[in-house]
Amino acid sequence: MNRSLMWMAAKGLLNVVLVLLLAPLCQGILRKLTARIQSRQGPPLLQPYFDLLKLLGKEDIESGVTPAMQRFAVYLSLAAVLTVGCLVPMGFGPPLNFAGDAILLIYLLTLCGICTLLAGLASGSTYSLVGISREMMSMMALEPLFAIAIIVGALHVQSLRLDRVLSGSVYAGGGVPWSGLVMLAVMALSFQAFVQRVPFDMAEAETELMEGPLMEYSGPKLALFKYAQMAKLVVYSALFVGLFVPWGSQLRFPFPWLLFWAKVLVVVVLVTLVAATHARYRIDQALRYFGSLLAVALVALVVASCGY
Repeated sequence: MNRSLMWMAAKGLLNVVLVLLLAPLCQGILRKLTARIQSRQGPPLLQPYFDLLKLLGKEDIESGVTPAMQRFAVYLSLAAVLTVGCLVPMGFGPPLNFAGDAILLIYLLTLCGICTLLAGLASGSTYSLVGISREMMSMMALEPLFAIAIIVGALHVQSLRLDRVLSGSVYAGGGVPWSGLVMLAVMALSFQAFVQRVPFDMAEAETELMEGPLMEYSGPKLALFKYAQMAKLVVYSALFVGLFVPWGSQLRFPFPWLLFWAKVLVVVVLVTLVAATHARYRIDQALRYFGSLLAVALVALVVASCGY
């Protein structure tokens, strides 16, 4: 096998391992910080690891109307998130840069949301159906935002290559274009929804829908879905850092790698602060909010196509 190909595969595997190892830790930091903000002791930092191990050891009960679809949605959800992790720079260039481009990345990001819809449809529960109806409405207004951010970056660098688009491409061209600044603001205001945290967790809403699409899941299947949700926080944070906060990536190793994970930690902390200090939106409020951001993003896309 070609040596460079082996090195790329090794970096892709490293990304997957890092996401799998650090995702529960980020969830633990989120829980602990939330508890401190709310003047509580909170669970141990490593509690998410124990929760996953406990669920993996439980009996796998299939109560949905289509168990095969339940299994497929679970495995596809985690696989889609980890595949995105292989295409995202995490302290070094995108490991599988040769295997796809920005268009593939957009498809995979959309697939991550579709898996939740499949999970709810397979369970057949009334609460699940309400949850996926909310998820579907949110996806229609929300998913185009990240796609527009990636396309704006591609327009700035005149390329669909991942290593160019995901290297601060919104600041390409020797300056900071207006469209890049607008998309930074749009993504910062919508990021909470992409990682499905309060105030935009309407599809799950434990106090209303008892976790909505995941209500009928238990044991290993629930563990894998929870793992995918934890991994999504890390992967989306990495995407945000690559697009909007790329500074320091030109330094000598290991400084870019350490700086990258420090920036991801800052994003996780900001997500936690917003989740701990805001009440959940109603679905109609969220849709109006997403619609406003989508209108602004479309304006940014037009501006980027004009070279600004």
